[in-house]
Amino acid sequence: MSMLTPPGMGGQYRITGDKYPRMRRPRGRRRLVLGLVASVAALGLIGWGTLQLIDVFTGGGSKATAAGPKADCATKASPSPTPTAAAKALPKPGGITVNVLNATPRSGLAKQAADELKKRGFRIGDVGNAPKAYDKKIAGTGILLGAKSAVQAALPLLGTQLAGAQLKTDTRASATEVDLLIGTTFTALTNKKDADQALAALANPVPAPSSTPKNC
Repeated sequence: MSMLTPPGMGGQYRITGDKYPRMRRPRGRRRLVLGLVASVAALGLIGWGTLQLIDVFTGGGSKATAAGPKADCATKASPSPTPTAAAKALPKPGGITVNVLNATPRSGLAKQAADELKKRGFRIGDVGNAPKAYDKKIAGTGILLGAKSAVQAALPLLGTQLAGAQLKTDTRASATEVDLLIGTTFTALTNKKDADQALAALANPVPAPSSTPKNC
């Protein structure tokens, strides 16, 4: 009788051998889990493939959406430039009196500049040397000096005739009388062609373009 046979038992209940029988786990649950995983993966692949087919036949949803605003942007006409309020208030060159003052040690520059400004339509006032406050103290091409009320009119208009000149204000009352103080690097006024173009741009400024949408 084997040691595995319980006492008092034999016959058909007799157990032979010296090893316990091995118990196997049921395979049904594992097969069920594997089946579920395979089904989820298959559904995912089918869904992805369907989206790809839709994208191919429709030309891509995002691209089609982006194409719409581009067409709208292309058909919109840009607004025509209109003069600003400051531009409309600009005086004519003949309405400005310019005092031309030489702040350099070189003689004759004030008369030279005054004669050219007169040819371009400006009214000329005093022509001579600059006061001590500015004499030989202007390092650039010059300074345009006038009343605070001339900042939006007479001073920028005169500035079209001398590139690089600084604009400054003082306490004078007249908005139409300004000073052109000639600096040490002055050689001549801006050539007439460029000055006329700058004057036209000042009188008819082009408005800044509106920001373009990212999808345009």
